[in-house]
Amino acid sequence: MSIRNFDALFNPRAIALIGASNQPGSVGATLAANLYGAGFKGPIMAVNPHETAIRAALSYRSVTELPVTPDLAVLATPAAAVPELISELGQRGCRAAIVISNGFGDSAATDGLRQRMLDAAKTHLMRIVGPNCLGLISSARAINASFAHLTPRPGHIAIVSQSGGIMSALLDWADRRSIGLSHAIALGDTSDVDAGDMLDYLGTDPTARSVLLYVENISHARKFMSAARALARMKPVIVVKAGRSAAGARAALSHTGALAGADAVYDAAFRRAGLLRVAELDELFAAAEILAKGVRVTGDRLTILTNGGGAGILAVDAVGERGNRVATLSPAVIAKLESVLPEGWSRGNPVDVLGDATGDRYAAALEALLEERESDAVLVINCPSAVADGAETARAVSRVVARQKHVPVMTSWLGGTLAQAARAHLRDGGLPNFATPEEAVRAFSHLAAFRRNQELLLETPTAGVAIAPRQVEAARKLIRAALREKRTSLTEPESKQLLGLFGIPTVETKLAATPEEAGACFEGIAVPVALKILSHDIIHKSDVGGVVLGLKSRAEVEAAAREMLERVGRFRPAARIDGFAIQPMISRPKAHELILGIAQDETFGPVILFGRGGTATEVIGDRAIGLPPLNSVLARDMISRTRVARLLAGFRDVPAVPLEPVVDILVRLSELVVQLPEIIELDINPLLANYEGCIALDARIVIAGKKGRRLGLAISPYPHQLEREIALGDGTQLHLRPIRPEDESALAEMVALCTPDDLRMRFLGPVKIFPHATAARLSQIDYDREMALVAGEPGAPYGVGPIFGVVRISGDPERKTAEYAILVRSDMKGRGLGYRLMTEIITHAREQGYQRLFGEVLAHNVPMLQMASDLGFRVTHADGDTVHVELKLDAPEPKS
Repeated sequence: MSIRNFDALFNPRAIALIGASNQPGSVGATLAANLYGAGFKGPIMAVNPHETAIRAALSYRSVTELPVTPDLAVLATPAAAVPELISELGQRGCRAAIVISNGFGDSAATDGLRQRMLDAAKTHLMRIVGPNCLGLISSARAINASFAHLTPRPGHIAIVSQSGGIMSALLDWADRRSIGLSHAIALGDTSDVDAGDMLDYLGTDPTARSVLLYVENISHARKFMSAARALARMKPVIVVKAGRSAAGARAALSHTGALAGADAVYDAAFRRAGLLRVAELDELFAAAEILAKGVRVTGDRLTILTNGGGAGILAVDAVGERGNRVATLSPAVIAKLESVLPEGWSRGNPVDVLGDATGDRYAAALEALLEERESDAVLVINCPSAVADGAETARAVSRVVARQKHVPVMTSWLGGTLAQAARAHLRDGGLPNFATPEEAVRAFSHLAAFRRNQELLLETPTAGVAIAPRQVEAARKLIRAALREKRTSLTEPESKQLLGLFGIPTVETKLAATPEEAGACFEGIAVPVALKILSHDIIHKSDVGGVVLGLKSRAEVEAAAREMLERVGRFRPAARIDGFAIQPMISRPKAHELILGIAQDETFGPVILFGRGGTATEVIGDRAIGLPPLNSVLARDMISRTRVARLLAGFRDVPAVPLEPVVDILVRLSELVVQLPEIIELDINPLLANYEGCIALDARIVIAGKKGRRLGLAISPYPHQLEREIALGDGTQLHLRPIRPEDESALAEMVALCTPDDLRMRFLGPVKIFPHATAARLSQIDYDREMALVAGEPGAPYGVGPIFGVVRISGDPERKTAEYAILVRSDMKGRGLGYRLMTEIITHAREQGYQRLFGEVLAHNVPMLQMASDLGFRVTHADGDTVHVELKLDAPEPKS
């Protein structure tokens, strides 16, 4: 449902407080004090059958007596009364409610209260925040519908928290530092409105410039990922996730009534969405401190200016520990510093201006450092001194910073009483100040990490893989055959065959039912060979002596097979033995053993794993997790996050492993996840990798039948089903398909081949350049909320070949309305391509359930207006030179 009726939550015309009280210290009294005291301009109506007035305002006995229909209701009554109250409010026309009340658990005593509340709300399309929540604050609208202990000052940071206690702590922290907030929302039990909904709304609210998010679990993974990915492209989102440890996850279960997913998967999800995850609340505070000042960085190089050598060294240590860099000063900047600093200065970074430095000396040094192009930010540190005035230095630094806006500057004034006045000057000057150099560096590292996340979102992948439909069908046939036999896993040979169908190299394997057959299989296989037991009941063969290596003769194979049967029988007497697998031992000098796999997460569905393999893979624990679908950029990022990546880069006499084959296998695994949802677990261990390439030595695949537990992808995959061949009226054959991230270059080339006038018609203004960021954003879309169809050459690989035309829609989260845009390459105009693309996107919008499709067209774009009219669009209004056209999709399709 997403942000439907959120205007009633955040911009109501009237508010009702049900359960208001005059009893000091009660929730109802605190809510009343906050609501009446925040400055809301509309009517606030208290409801309490036992009071005639609340805070000198008339109180009403019931919802039916309210003189004005409230858009928003705040409920602080016993839980048992809430469903009926929601029903009454809905009948009055109320569109949103914040349920403060607790007691909505799933015990017999609560008797399904939560569901009854939701059923009552659903009838009237009401939105519910809570229950069991602290409430909601919207500073821009002067609303404090919470029982928090204070009303924050207005600002541009939004807080979304699944914990009321954490929200209270954040409010108190922000107040003590004079940091303003745009919103503060405690979600409580998230029966209806959840974190994904709030992220969607905050993306549309210009007063929120950055978001602090505290979550304990995610209930709707795909909605959350779509909302988070969209918001993170526009605004910094910093998240703290509780339940990092197993014990923490259990605590989250008891606190929220929902099981938190594996922490490593949450890490991968946040990273994929472009969010910045921090480990602790004090890191969240540090990040908020710097975000509140609007500071952004373009790199990870920090320059340090200090009057204390020790403080500078602590900062340098912190920079290294955080994986960032100390900036190198250019000769020109060093020469300028030489001219303004005394003889004993450090002549490097950190720039130590000595303990007797005055404000003037600080200012002169800072002016020089702000000219350093090899630095991305400056940290100014001041240690207390008996011979220099820290407050005067703070004023001097503030004056220098005020004269420039291009280089971010952070400060750390150390000390207690002596530093208070200086910190006040820095705060008045809009400079972020931190208690220690380490805190300042930590905040800088968050900004640098956020920048890296954004760059990762915009990187262009190489051409994707395309698995032929016949190969996919052959793989499905393997799975169906196993399911007919009521098996939940494929044999090792079947697993390797399936991997081969998806282009993943595997070692040749022969099967044998008896030791004698195993010996016969030895003939024709390269020596030496490996012998493995085959059993659906044995997952890890080596644990039961089910693997023997280095066999060099038929006799050795037969003997090893007999001994294996005896050995496995002792370890696993109940296991059903299907036979043996015989394969050549692959000799790859100085190769690395890797593990790649697929697993199911309860929250985010299928995930892909990469790491160091071998029999000790669980002990080593060197692995990274990614959410499918993957492309080459995301696969490389996964590899880079493991320790084994440093080994793959080569060392001493061990050559580097080309990463392209590893990346390709990860992308093919991702395609396997998308195409074969029956596969719920997959292990390739080991994948042998060296300078010659990669080959899978062992594989295990677990499948789920119709009744098995298969979880959907958290991110909408590429919709293969929309690909097809089309023919224009002149007989031109084209391939129509959804756009892919690797189409960025082809899209930019198409724009370059369009005339300036055509581009002005499409983008509603002159287009002089088509930057990488724009092309990346237009080619990397969320298929769940957007669609772009491109027309290209038949048979051209993904990301290769020209694009002749593109049409796209971008929809709202409720799938009610979508905006369209279309561009046809100038030399392809007049052939019917534009009309065909429009009919295709209209059909798609209808199938997705959108009710209205609209577009903005320049008034003098006569061909587009005529085509829109032919397709059934109607002009609704004009704004200057722009005409708004709209098509109701529930109407019959226009006749061609």
